[in-house]
Amino acid sequence: MTRDPQDTLPTCALCLRPVPPGVPQSQHHLIPKLKGGKGGPTVLVHHICHKEIHATLSESELARVYNTPEMLRSHPRLEKFAKWVAKRPPEFMSKVPKRKRGR
Repeated sequence: MTRDPQDTLPTCALCLRPVPPGVPQSQHHLIPKLKGGKGGPTVLVHHICHKEIHATLSESELARVYNTPEMLRSHPRLEKFAKWVAKRPPEFMSKVPKRKRGR
């Protein structure tokens, strides 16, 4: 049985797709640096996923509530985004809508 190369790639903490080398990616601070997270835990995410996280949530919300991958994935807008982007290839890039107030 041969092993699929996708099985050895790191996985995006938001959309759970593989993150191949060369694909735009970021380290997301689970607690924002401005809220005391400098040097704290980070998770690997696609660049598009990282942009969506910050377009959706404020630094305070990230620090207080959405400070784990599980909590990020539980946010309604991020959950919807993750399902949508999961149907695209890992290298997919698109414009991310501006931050929406009144969530």
